[in-house]
Amino acid sequence: MSSPERAEAGFSYSPARFRELVEEVLAEAKRLGASDAGAEVSEGCGLSVSVRKGALENVERNRDKSLGISVYLGQRRGNASTSDFSTQALKDTVRAAYDIARFTAEDPMAGLPDEEDLSLDEASRPELDLFHPWAVDAQQAAELALRCEAATFAVDKRITNSEGAAVSAQQSHFVSGNSRGFRGGYASSRHSISVAPIAGRGAQMERDAWYSSMRDAQDLASPEAVGRYAAERALSRLKARKVATAEVPVLFESTVAAGLLGGLVQATSGGALYRRASFLLESLGTPVLASHIDIDEDPHIAKGKGSSPFDDEGVTTHARKVVDAGVLQGYFLSTYSARKLGLRTTGHAGGSHNLTMTSRLTAPGDDLKTMLRRLGRGLFVTELMGQGVNYVTGDYSRGASGFWVEDGEIAFPVHEVTIAGNLRQMFQDIVGIGTDAYTMGTKTIGSVLISRMKLAGA
Repeated sequence: MSSPERAEAGFSYSPARFRELVEEVLAEAKRLGASDAGAEVSEGCGLSVSVRKGALENVERNRDKSLGISVYLGQRRGNASTSDFSTQALKDTVRAAYDIARFTAEDPMAGLPDEEDLSLDEASRPELDLFHPWAVDAQQAAELALRCEAATFAVDKRITNSEGAAVSAQQSHFVSGNSRGFRGGYASSRHSISVAPIAGRGAQMERDAWYSSMRDAQDLASPEAVGRYAAERALSRLKARKVATAEVPVLFESTVAAGLLGGLVQATSGGALYRRASFLLESLGTPVLASHIDIDEDPHIAKGKGSSPFDDEGVTTHARKVVDAGVLQGYFLSTYSARKLGLRTTGHAGGSHNLTMTSRLTAPGDDLKTMLRRLGRGLFVTELMGQGVNYVTGDYSRGASGFWVEDGEIAFPVHEVTIAGNLRQMFQDIVGIGTDAYTMGTKTIGSVLISRMKLAGA
């Protein structure tokens, strides 16, 4: 990347310079006597602009850089980082990591990934199209945010207030490497438009929000579309009621259903498993979801928010079937957690990649209206509150709001209720997934219908 290209992208350092820094600190670690070492250098920058009630509220520019190094003395490990890239500061940082390793207890599982797991062939890595810098200035960003907020107020006079609208343009790049031959890095971007309108007055006020987030600004929804939909969501919550305590079917809107998928990832991640802090211990090869459910993972989707040719340790990523007909096919493991479990890394240092959860029972016409008809009488959840999930036992209890459904039609909005169950049973009680798939971060899923949950209401 030449200097003009760096200037256009907004970066101060080139990938070539980052590689030089990585080589410099790895050489210094070896000179000090390290048996192994790994380093990463990164830079990020961006612009965030927010408005409220038609007026500019905040303009923020961010720029940061960091170099981190891990030094190994056998199976003793030390870590240190710096934002100062001067030669002396880099030497001091490597020395700090080295000294920490000297006085750290040995850990039999500590160490770099095995060479056969590393992504050593740079030429074979897929091009994932993750970097799309957005040349938007503060004035242009403010205009987009103002258009978004104005669209919410234009929907209905009952939109009486706003928590504001915002536009964010962020980008970063990094290079990492280790003493076992791995070198790699890439640039990425993520941009967003969001708004949070308030409907009603006094004690009858309701708030909702919506956003669009993409790697390429050209793929963002229009400010007007984001604003209108946020307003419609807020208006739909007016005159919300409580409902009686009952045991009923529950339909999770696609935006909140991603949390169920996240719960499965958490329970099958290496850290939870080796600490024995999961309700899905020793679940590999066993049914963990209803028999019609599949979960696929693909780290190589172009522009995907969870796409990467390698994980945070430089381990090659692969597409795979995580769940096949309800049966768990693989955990989410880093090198360290895999060694703790006597298994092999799955390339998940840093988290899961692009996950998609589907049902073999889903028909092409199973949109949200169809899923509501299948729900029949019960609760349609559009928002969850609180952190009431115990991953050791699977117990699940969350504050919720949404809509009461009668005869397959939305009857009225609902608030101040709690839904409860156990994730192990909830996963088995999934009876359908809609075609209304939505991507929330790295997870794509449609609305999810669970046959029965406890509802604590009035």
